[in-house]
Formats: sequence, C-alpha cells, structure tokens
Amino acid sequence: MTASGRPPNQLLQMLDAADFDRLRPHLATVEMVRESVLGEAGAALRYVTFPHSGSVSVSVSLSEGQTIEVAMLGRDSVVGSGAALTDGIALANAVVLFPGRASTLEVAAFRTIAAASLPFRSLMVRHEQVLLAHAQQSLLCNTLHPVEARLARRLLRARDLSDSASLPLTQEALAQMMGVRRNAISLVAHALQRAGVIRYTRGQIEIIDLPALKATSCDCYSAVRAAHSRLLGTPP
Repeated sequence: MTASGRPPNQLLQMLDAADFDRLRPHLATVEMVRESVLGEAGAALRYVTFPHSGSVSVSVSLSEGQTIEVAMLGRDSVVGSGAALTDGIALANAVVLFPGRASTLEVAAFRTIAAASLPFRSLMVRHEQVLLAHAQQSLLCNTLHPVEARLARRLLRARDLSDSASLPLTQEALAQMMGVRRNAISLVAHALQRAGVIRYTRGQIEIIDLPALKATSCDCYSAVRAAHSRLLGTPP
C-alpha cells in the first residue's frame, strides 16, 4: 500500500474517495507469475487486473502462429477493462512478462461500479484511449522503423515499469514480442553491447547508457508517453 492507503496502481490512485470505497471490498491482491495468462483473445474474461508492479505483454496472434506485442502494461494501467465494459470477451492476449503483484476484481463487480459512476467509466475510457495509442504507435513503429529503434523503445518501456536498469528478458521473448526472427534481435543486441549501451547475458539485459538508448529509440516512445500524460497524467 502507498501512503494514501491504496494499492500502488496509478488508476486506483486517481479514483475519488467514493469510487475507491465502492471498489475496495471487491479487490483481491494476487501475485502475477511470469508467463501466466491474464486474458486470451476470444475467451471470456473473469477478472480485471490493476498491476502494482511487474509488467504484462498484450499481443495479437495471426492464424499462421506469429505473435506481435501491441502494448506493455504495468502499474500505470489496467488489464481487461475494455472487454469488461463491453461483452466480456478479450480482444487480445495478455501474458505476464515480469512478475509482480496486482489487484484484481471480478468482471461483474467492475461492471456494477462502472454503471454506478460516470467518473469511474470516464477514467476507464481514457485508459482505453491510451491503450489504443499504444497499439496505433506499435503498428506505425513496426511498419516504418528498424529493429534497433524498436528494441530500444521496448527496453525503455520495460525500464519505466520495472524501475530497474536490469531486465529479465530473453532474445526469444523479445523476438516474439516484436514479431521478428531471433537472429535479428541477436545482431542488434550485440551491436548495442559493443557500443556500450547495454550489457547482455543469457536471459538478462542491463541498460548501461540510458541517454544513448533513448537516442537509439524512435519517437514512438515519447509519443506514447505524451498521450498517456495528456489523458491520464504523467506515467510513473
């Protein structure tokens, strides 16, 4: 809990006292285990998840089996609110990337509170706009920008959510997130390591030179942060 007595999730922190009091009895604190599935595209959603720490990779899959990440969510976000506000069917896959803790509540309780409170619904809709900005920017980025810039952008986002320069990421996971071959990630990671930007060991990436990594990234990183700040306030 934070000094306010609320879980350390930005959206829960933003709720007014009346709405948080409505929410509080329905919240359960859970551990988010790495690679656990929080939502599966086309399947009914049981819970809405407000991460306290860690991160969740939201991705879409093609019929050929290829998967690509459209957003990385953490303590500045909520997982599953869009589906909960509509028919309860998840539109994308949501899988825990970095372990952490979260508050969850059942979809039925979420809907009841959303129906009773316009400010709560408005906050959730603004969050969905941020999520759409993530997805749109990812589409643009994957179409126009080189692998090096795309990798730097994801490392910066992962660092923001973990508050750490050391990230438990494998090349296989990054390749899947970005929809590219593993050897493409390997070549870029080695180039960044030779340049002193990162240090890579098996299953671990450490950011050594943050300004250089930001210079390597495309403008998509700052564009999404600007959208988040405009709609929800400065991300943590």
